[in-house]
Amino acid sequence: QVQLVESGGGLVQAGGSLRLSCAASGRTFSNYALGWFRQAPGKPREFVAVISWSLGSTLYADSVKGRFTISRDNAKNTVYLQMNSLKPEDTAVYYCAAREGRPVPYPTSYASWGQGTQVTVSS
Repeated sequence: QVQLVESGGGLVQAGGSLRLSCAASGRTFSNYALGWFRQAPGKPREFVAVISWSLGSTLYADSVKGRFTISRDNAKNTVYLQMNSLKPEDTAVYYCAAREGRPVPYPTSYASWGQGTQVTVSS
């Protein structure tokens, strides 16, 4: 069973940076994609970024391109989301998710989810 544990959220001023981590366990992830999604109050969960565990290929939402970077450390079974130039509209609970197969931006395609970590960006 896949287990995902996020960390690294917090409160930051606009223009600042945060790095989120997602520790993955429970199986070998060589054929998996691990992604980050976010959900603000009253809004649906939305795609942020995803990475192929084996190939390292990535996809980003247009809203975060050039500001956020997803990466993984295979030895530590950890995926990271480096968030720079943060904006108040980035405020949300950020979730790590995993799916077997290629990276896709659709939340319903992901079977495993972490508990989420709050990111708050003040103006």
